[in-house]
Amino acid sequence: MNVPISSFPASLAEFCAMPRMDLTRPENTAAMLICALDLYCRDREAGIAAVNALRGPRPMSPFEVQFLRDRLSDKPYLPRAYCLGAAPANNYAPAAPLTVAVQEDPAPQYAPEGYKRVFLKTAGADSPRPVTLRPKDGKWYLWEYAGVLAGIRVPVEEDPWA
Repeated sequence: MNVPISSFPASLAEFCAMPRMDLTRPENTAAMLICALDLYCRDREAGIAAVNALRGPRPMSPFEVQFLRDRLSDKPYLPRAYCLGAAPANNYAPAAPLTVAVQEDPAPQYAPEGYKRVFLKTAGADSPRPVTLRPKDGKWYLWEYAGVLAGIRVPVEEDPWA
C-alpha cells in the first residue's frame, strides 16, 4: 500500500502534527519512521525525539542513538530513498507527491507472536526492508527497524564508477 506524506517535516512540532501520526495503522508508523529519519538528517535532536515518539514507552538507548548516527552520518539521502520515484540515478530525489511504499508481510508466521512486520521498498536495494511493530493501547510502535538503516546503492553523484 502506498502511504502519501504531505511533506517532510522541518521540525519536531511539524512531525508531531502530521496527519500520518495516527499510529493506529501499522503502515502509518512505518511511513512516519521515514519522516523521523529525514528530520534526523537535518536536526539530530529533533530526529531522535521523533523516533522516540514512534517507539512509544521504550525510548532509544545510547547504543541505539549511536547506531542511528553511524548509519546516517554520511547518508543523508537514505530516508528519501524509501519514497516512490527516488533512485540512485536521480540522487534519490523522490517524486511528488511524497509517497512511501509499505508492503504487507509475505510471511507473517515468522513475526513474533503479537507483533506485526511490514516492509519498506526502496530502489536502492534488491529487496524490501523489514520494520517490526508492537501494539500497545490500540497503536503500533516501532520495535525493530535496523534493516531500514542498512546500506543502499550510492546516488550517482557520489558513485565514482557512474
